Amino acid sequence: MSSSGFASQNGAGATYANGPSQNPVALYPTNQGYMAPPQPGYLNAMPAKEPTPPAPSYYNPSRQQPSPVAMFQQPLSLPASPNHRPALVPPTHTPPLANSFYQHPQQPPSWPHPAVNQASPAPSPAPPQPYNTGTSTPPVFQNTMQSPALVPPYSSLNNAYMPAPAVNVVAHQSFGPPQAALRGTLPPSGPPPPPLATHSDGPYSAQPGAMNRPMGTAYPSLQPAYQSVPAPQKPAHMQPAAQPYSTAAPQQYQQPSVSTAQLSPSLAALNLQSEMPEALRVVNLLQERNLLPPGAVTPPTPCLPQDLQRLNCSPEVFRCTLTSIPQTQSLLNKAKLPLGLLLHPFKDLSQLPVVTSSTIVRCRSCRTYINPFVSFLDQRRWKCNLCYRVNDVPEEFMYNPVSRSYGEPHKRPEVQNATIEFIAPSEYMLRPPQPAVYLFILDVSHNAVETGYLDVVCQSLLDNLNSLPGDTRTKIGFITFDSTIHFYNLQEGLSQPQMLIVSDIEDMFLPTPDSLLVNLNECKELVQDLLRSLPQMFSKTMETQSALGPALQGAFKLLSHTGGRVSVFQTQLPAVGAGSLKPRDEPSQRAAAKDIQHLSPATDFYKKLALDCSGQQIAVDLFLLSAQYCDLASLGCISRYSAGSVYYYPSYHNHHNPSQTERFQKDLKRYLTRKIGFEAVMRIRCTKGLSIHTFHGNFFVRSTDLLSLPNVNPDAGFAVQMSIEENLLDMQVVSFQAALLYTSSKGERRIRVHTLCLPVVNSLSDIFAGADVQAIAALLASMAVDRSVSASLSDARDALTNAAIDSLTSYCTSVLTIQQPGLLAPACLRLFPLYILALLKHKAFCTGTSTRLDERVFAMCQLKYQPLAYLMLMVHPALYRMDNLTDEGALNINERTIPQPRVLQLSVEKLSRDGAFLMDHGMVLYLWIGRNCNPSFLTQVLGIQSYIALPQNMKQLPELDTAESSRIRAFIDWLREQRPFYPILHIIRDESELKAEFMQNMVEDRTESALSYYEFLLHLQQQVSK
Repeated sequence: MSSSGFASQNGAGATYANGPSQNPVALYPTNQGYMAPPQPGYLNAMPAKEPTPPAPSYYNPSRQQPSPVAMFQQPLSLPASPNHRPALVPPTHTPPLANSFYQHPQQPPSWPHPAVNQASPAPSPAPPQPYNTGTSTPPVFQNTMQSPALVPPYSSLNNAYMPAPAVNVVAHQSFGPPQAALRGTLPPSGPPPPPLATHSDGPYSAQPGAMNRPMGTAYPSLQPAYQSVPAPQKPAHMQPAAQPYSTAAPQQYQQPSVSTAQLSPSLAALNLQSEMPEALRVVNLLQERNLLPPGAVTPPTPCLPQDLQRLNCSPEVFRCTLTSIPQTQSLLNKAKLPLGLLLHPFKDLSQLPVVTSSTIVRCRSCRTYINPFVSFLDQRRWKCNLCYRVNDVPEEFMYNPVSRSYGEPHKRPEVQNATIEFIAPSEYMLRPPQPAVYLFILDVSHNAVETGYLDVVCQSLLDNLNSLPGDTRTKIGFITFDSTIHFYNLQEGLSQPQMLIVSDIEDMFLPTPDSLLVNLNECKELVQDLLRSLPQMFSKTMETQSALGPALQGAFKLLSHTGGRVSVFQTQLPAVGAGSLKPRDEPSQRAAAKDIQHLSPATDFYKKLALDCSGQQIAVDLFLLSAQYCDLASLGCISRYSAGSVYYYPSYHNHHNPSQTERFQKDLKRYLTRKIGFEAVMRIRCTKGLSIHTFHGNFFVRSTDLLSLPNVNPDAGFAVQMSIEENLLDMQVVSFQAALLYTSSKGERRIRVHTLCLPVVNSLSDIFAGADVQAIAALLASMAVDRSVSASLSDARDALTNAAIDSLTSYCTSVLTIQQPGLLAPACLRLFPLYILALLKHKAFCTGTSTRLDERVFAMCQLKYQPLAYLMLMVHPALYRMDNLTDEGALNINERTIPQPRVLQLSVEKLSRDGAFLMDHGMVLYLWIGRNCNPSFLTQVLGIQSYIALPQNMKQLPELDTAESSRIRAFIDWLREQRPFYPILHIIRDESELKAEFMQNMVEDRTESALSYYEFLLHLQQQVSK
């Protein structure tokens, strides 16, 4: 794919400069408000809940029979062991639940049994405090909020959803006293995260809601016409909903002004309980089948006043699992939903305001950057929205570079944008910004040369050498290795590169202190000569050993003075020198074993080396290209703890597997040319009372809330788990802020800041109504990966299942007032059981199948590393019918018409042999052609006369001058443009080997070792009704 849509933003765009230098600002002082990470520990106090043997039942008697597509199904032979759950005892004495994600690291769990109704009557929520007439500030907040009659509390779900036929919709209420606070790892058997509601008016419609912060006097509004960083326009995002955060038109904003007491009466009128929001519509999952929206699932919109919501951070960058934050930890425990954040902090953005100022305004206490959600008490004072300290407005900040006027600090770009980037002054530099340094480590053993990957890497580097991010200081170097380590002298003035061989791999040293890392501009010809000669240089080698560990040690010595990026290309298990490994995969045990062994590293060599690299600002990216076992569980540590990336190409071979070669070429081009940040750190702050306790992603945790990122790239995602340490009773909103300090490839020190504001609620129904089901599923997936490694795969699977059981149980017992037969869920959680089942069948967690150990570990790496938008496609692919595409409802992007077919359920029931179906699995696209497919489709799209003429390994669609060909190619190209990596296309037929992979992704169907979706729902119903 073209990388134009992901062009580097570093150094681009208009900036602002004003005012003299101020006193130095301390760099990221430790925030005392955050707790240390919880102590690991998974208690197994009770047996796991296991599905009972599935009954041969279907959705309903009128359900259509599956199409003639072959789908091998055998009856499951599951042990009919009863599920044991602990008896309900007083909260303070409740034993820990086994195989559950929600466990407090310090306190014993204290949840009431989800299936047991509380005997004592539940107190109703306290009424809002009346307006205090003695408040000094007049109530002038009315203009910033819309009346409940004009703006519904929650946008309605897509019309594609059918109402539950036999379920009474009841008013949601909060039941039961708060339980003891819990804070811990993944959610065990608690209410599963509610699914996202699809909104008819786009993901960011204005919604009334609670806002809880003191506010000062209002200033006249001014449109912030500041310039944004220009970037090539790209098609609509993966979620083609309205995106008001990306609009180019300036937004008008009036700083709201009202005290917390004055807000209460208004908020009471806007309370969610005034009417039943669509997100809480009761759905009987056993009766409603068509739960998928026609397009992408959109995130719920926080219930905030319109002006605040318009300024909020885009969910593409910053999302919370709960868009309504519970007032107390006990309320969160009762909801049994995980509280966490998902971040894509360095994402390529089409709109990014960049500000240059001698003064970066931050809170003197907690060091929060000024943002749209602070309160201006007057022109000279502002109140922090995280710690509530009152700060002075610096003199330089009084000048507004937008209007070139004085005395309007609330209209500066910093207070008008939830995502903004600062060009940092010198006090944010501990040393001069490092240059862009790239070191390539290449496996040149016989096995590596045989795959042909070396030709692809060298040619790709030759093609993109001038596109490497950097400036005149950019440095480059190369190391090759087999059983010895080869360095290359590229000093200016040499007629050709010199190879320097180090054979003493037990005591690594640099053969020469200089000229191994050279200035790219000054030595470009030598670098090009080396890249042209490398493939032939080792074409006759018979050396079969791999000394990866010593090669990495040499790289560390070479870059320790500058920092930089190391790109490692490895094709086999390292067998000699430091870090040597032995085969641990046992193919004969793959399908039989219930618990998978060897998911943890075999040695700590690579982790220790990664931590050393992190300390010297070195990140290591690993490209694994192999048909044999390489122990990715061990090798991956070198990237995980140094903030690198892992790429895996199983069965790679230039000629035998051309589709992998195509993907490798596209990925490598993106990797070499995408923007990059060096020597970065990221700190996540949150409002007083909230705390962060667990991080997920590739990094090293330097302190409780500070991540060390030697490199940061625009394709990396992160997640954090949070808890509520102090009750948020006096707050109506809370805020989260992620600040990423990095050095651009141009040598500028920059700070990218994202701020998210969410309302605080005091009822379970409001918590459920604001749950983000995709964010919850993604966070649970990361937590399950950790559980698989620290405990066992079966524990992780049980905990995922329990999360679905407990969430639905909590909803039924604590929110619903009238019990109905069936499996009931709020509309916002309707997709949660489906996502849990998809995770259980995902390559990372599936059992009973012959999955390679390296492939399973790579799948786990992806779950921890991929941003949410890309991750969900890997968990629950999208299925479309392609043989009947029309222009109805199509998108028009850059004079292209992009069809928008409806998303289908992942079941063979939706397939037919007279059609063609496209499955988008994130990194792979499958186009399945039915045996009786319409001959006109075969001719006009595939260029063949009959089904028999369809090649077995067709990888590309021919460019035919037909309307049908143009439509399907436009749609596939559009899908590819929505992600930074390149998904390869497989065109398959009934006899294709890849048909099994295609069918494996039909997560709603039964397999030899897993339940169908309907059987899974029956299992959940059985557990919920206990």
